Amino acid sequence: MSRDLAPAELDDAIATWRRDGYAHLPGVADPAELDALRARYVALTTGILPDPGLFFQPDTVTGRYEDLVFGHGWTGPDTPYRKVERLERDPLFFAWLAQPRFADLVRRVLPGAVTLYRATVFAKAPRTGSNIPFHQDGGRFWGLDRDPELQLWTALDDAPVEAGCLEVVPGSHRWGLASPMGGLVPAALVAERAPEVVQLPARAGDVVLIHNLLWHRSGPNTTDAPRRAFTACYLAGDTRCTRTRRAPRVFPTVWALGEGPRSG
Repeated sequence: MSRDLAPAELDDAIATWRRDGYAHLPGVADPAELDALRARYVALTTGILPDPGLFFQPDTVTGRYEDLVFGHGWTGPDTPYRKVERLERDPLFFAWLAQPRFADLVRRVLPGAVTLYRATVFAKAPRTGSNIPFHQDGGRFWGLDRDPELQLWTALDDAPVEAGCLEVVPGSHRWGLASPMGGLVPAALVAERAPEVVQLPARAGDVVLIHNLLWHRSGPNTTDAPRRAFTACYLAGDTRCTRTRRAPRVFPTVWALGEGPRSG
């Protein structure tokens, strides 16, 4: 059974997230919830369930981030996908990211209406998975009128160091954007700062709060088990899409104004 998240625990997590750019909540999802989410992910990626309009990105065969290809979409049931986006279109994944426990957490940062930028599974298949360099989840590339701050990362499988756990630079969210476009942190800047890197191994069911501007990366999966995590990036409800080449995105509402608990 899922455990409750006490107000004091949530307050401590937000305080740690504000200071360090990340915070760890252990054992949030129970085995039944994890089994259901993993089974749904497999059904969606293997074609057992109809595609509700997801975005699929196959992983590389070389493990090099530079070799990733774009625009291929779903390429078959046996493809190891690096990421699957738009999972808010699936009712089970949406229910997970919109649950009341998370409303109580997210509203400590976003007290008004809350919308969603993306809901994504990042996956590393056994004995593979790309080596992802340091990056930030913000900047002009994201096409928003302000950088988002908070995402919740749920480990669907164990993510030990050997499986390519998250690696972060504590406090780096306070440095601002490494480049106006966002995304990858320039290698020269990484070398210049020689940052302290902290590894964040996680157990299945753990939730990690991540600040979008935190420098984070992950290595390949050298184990015989998959390493999958579901991340939801939340937005203030009045955040607007700034892209002009296509129609601006309309972000789905997670909690309307006044909806969802706020304790403590």
